[in-house]
Amino acid sequence: MLGTARAESFFATPKWELIGARPWPGRGAARTAIFEWIEGWHNMRRLHSSLGYRSPAEYETVLAA
Repeated sequence: MLGTARAESFFATPKWELIGARPWPGRGAARTAIFEWIEGWHNMRRLHSSLGYRSPAEYETVLAA
């Protein structure tokens, strides 16, 4: 049950931030925008507990210094 709640929460965010904000010319454009949102923002900027509650981008910057 908990996994379902996480999935619903995950999919609600791009729905409000990305998809619901404007009309789309087609499924391909929407699919590309969703992919870019996940790879560009969600996976790189959200905080990860396994990284000490840092984003992957911040964690990599600290390691490189």
